[in-house]
Amino acid sequence: MGEVDERALGARVREARELAGLTQGELAAQLSLDRTAVNKIESGIRKLTALELSDIAAALGVRMASFFADPIPALVSHRSAQGLDTADSKIDRMLAGIAGDVEFVHSLAAAELGLPAAARPALQRPGSVSEADSLAAQARKLLGLNAAEPVPDLVERAASIGLLAFSYDLGVDTADAGTILLRQGAVSLINSHNKVGRRRLALAHELGHFLVADEYTIDWRVTDLQGGDIESRLDRFARSVLLPEAGVRAAWSRHAARPPREAAVLIASDFRVDMATLARRLCELGMIDKAAAALVRDVRTTRADIVEFDLVVPFDLEGTSLPVPYQRAVLRACRDERISRERALELLYETFADEDLPALRERREDELWNFVS
Repeated sequence: MGEVDERALGARVREARELAGLTQGELAAQLSLDRTAVNKIESGIRKLTALELSDIAAALGVRMASFFADPIPALVSHRSAQGLDTADSKIDRMLAGIAGDVEFVHSLAAAELGLPAAARPALQRPGSVSEADSLAAQARKLLGLNAAEPVPDLVERAASIGLLAFSYDLGVDTADAGTILLRQGAVSLINSHNKVGRRRLALAHELGHFLVADEYTIDWRVTDLQGGDIESRLDRFARSVLLPEAGVRAAWSRHAARPPREAAVLIASDFRVDMATLARRLCELGMIDKAAAALVRDVRTTRADIVEFDLVVPFDLEGTSLPVPYQRAVLRACRDERISRERALELLYETFADEDLPALRERREDELWNFVS
């Protein structure tokens, strides 16, 4: 953590207030202060006591320590590009908060978190469809995959190269996903309100942003993009990662004798994609025409399909989910008593109960005397 004077502290209070969507008057009312007092605090004119700062942090829904932590460079750049008066979306605020928590946990248990020691060199941004496919082939090699196999464990493989994927139900009419680069590695937040196929496609899309080293991205409607911009090329990249051409062609040939609907159900299940993604991929590979793609897009996997074909039902990025290395790092910090159990539960976003945490270590009698000697 860096040194923070009154002016810098005031600026951070102001930023946190704006991110919380409060006016100076609204914050002042919660603190039982005059609005001019909040203005003076944010200007660095009025000094704050620790108790006042604690009250401000509680009112704004942030940790008190966040006012003193060194800001994440990608977040600073993003805020500057937005302008001071821009109100952030829900996913933007959550992503920033998660990034701060990951940086904090990394400072306590870096080995368990497993982020790369140095920034990975950025791969070339795809300027065409063929370059998007080439980037996907590079990505699959980095993930330890061959040219044809499915990616059932996308979250785990992404974490292995430094991209930690979290999920949270952000509701409808909001972004599919977002990603922020950290000093080491990166964090993605996936909207778990969407169905599992779309969630996995969103994470594959964010993997593209990570590999080309985009500092900060919020992606709205990943699957709806058309044309030749970078987002549509990363959509193509995502489909190529999840549905590699060699694997798709082999699966299509293997199920050629089945009715088209059954073939679609089985292939979508094998590669864990939604029907819209499968239909678009089959069409762009020239394996079916647009009329057939429309039929595939309308296929719905039923409970009967799941039972009769013994299909695996994936739960990737469901509800509130945290990457395993992050959970492991928080538990290590808790076990080592570097954070309190209450703080551990906060960092685990209520996915753990107190009884799920490591048992308190029994202290030897000579250790107890150290506290009173």
